[in-house]
Amino acid sequence: MPEGCILCDPERAEKELSRATVWQDGTWRLSTLLFGAVPGFSYLEPRRHVPHVTDLDGEEAATFGETLARTTRAARDAVGAELSYVYILGGGVPHLHVHIAPHREGDALNTAIIRGALTFEKLPSGATRMRSAEFPPRSEAEMKAAADAIRDRLAR
Repeated sequence: MPEGCILCDPERAEKELSRATVWQDGTWRLSTLLFGAVPGFSYLEPRRHVPHVTDLDGEEAATFGETLARTTRAARDAVGAELSYVYILGGGVPHLHVHIAPHREGDALNTAIIRGALTFEKLPSGATRMRSAEFPPRSEAEMKAAADAIRDRLAR
């Protein structure tokens, strides 16, 4: 445990961050906020100090998906939400913590994951494309190159 990592010390995290540990196993811990505008807002964290999602390995990596599905479903159902948003953000506390946010229409949450004034385009499929008016789309070639690079890395 790195010196001073608040999430490596669950008792300190509960006290200082106003949350309660509601479940844990040998690998994962789920804590729920005790204040705020979104009932059931929770954090899924590996019990071992892991700075980023890219650092998961072994049992953590093997159980991440199943644990995420189980905990998001529990948070959603416990508060009668329609769905749960999941956020993994960098910065702040240097210990992986997955934000689980049960969402109901009209609550404090939104779907904005990009900065700036948003524009919405209804697609023929019925889906809606959201874009930032302040950040124009990158070229198709640049976007395709990024997709190809990811594909190549995963094929190795």
